Amino acid sequence: MRILLVGATGTLGQSVREVLRERSHEVVTASRKGSDVSVDITDPESIRAMYEQVGKVHAVASAAGSVPWLPFGELRYQDVLDGVAGKVVSQVELVRQGAAYVAGSFTLITGVLAREPLRTGAVASLANGAIEAFVRAAAIELPQRVNAVSPTIFTESVDVYGDLFVGFEPVPVRQAANAYVRSIEGHQTGQVYMVG
Repeated sequence: MRILLVGATGTLGQSVREVLRERSHEVVTASRKGSDVSVDITDPESIRAMYEQVGKVHAVASAAGSVPWLPFGELRYQDVLDGVAGKVVSQVELVRQGAAYVAGSFTLITGVLAREPLRTGAVASLANGAIEAFVRAAAIELPQRVNAVSPTIFTESVDVYGDLFVGFEPVPVRQAANAYVRSIEGHQTGQVYMVG
C-alpha cells in the first residue's frame, strides 16, 4: 500500500514509518521539516497543498498533534484554542480534505488522557476525547475506514514526561506503531485502539 504518514519525524512517527516499511508498504512522510513533504497541519492550505503534491494514497496515518501542558488556573482562552486547533481541528481537516485522496483508511492519534486525566493535562484530555468521538461519528458517514490509536506514555519518553505520568506503566513505542498496522491493514472502522 501507499501510505501518507503525517508527523513522521517524532518518536511515534519514526516507529510507525519503520514498522510500515518492514511490512513492504510505500511510506510517504510529511511533517514541518525533514520529510518527503512539508506540511503544517494547523494550516488548511498547507494540508491542501500536501494532498495535491502527494496525490492518491491507500491510507493516511497521523502521528501529529500538539497541546499546551499548563495548570488549569494558568490556561488562557488562546491556550485552549491552540490545543483544539493543534490536535483536533488539524486531524479532522486531514480527514475532511483527505476524503478525495484516500482509498482505504485514516488512522488518527489520541491518547490515554482521554480516559485517565492528569494535572496540567486538561486541554490534552479535551483534545483526545474529541478525536475519539470524531472517529466514532465519522465512521458512520465516511466510505473510508477511520480509527484512532490511544497510547499511554512510551518507554522512550519516560525521561521527558515520566514525572507527569507517575504510576502509568510505559509501553514501547513499537507497540503503538503496531496498532497503526492493525488499523491500516485490518477491516474495522470507528475503533479506538488502546495501547497500554
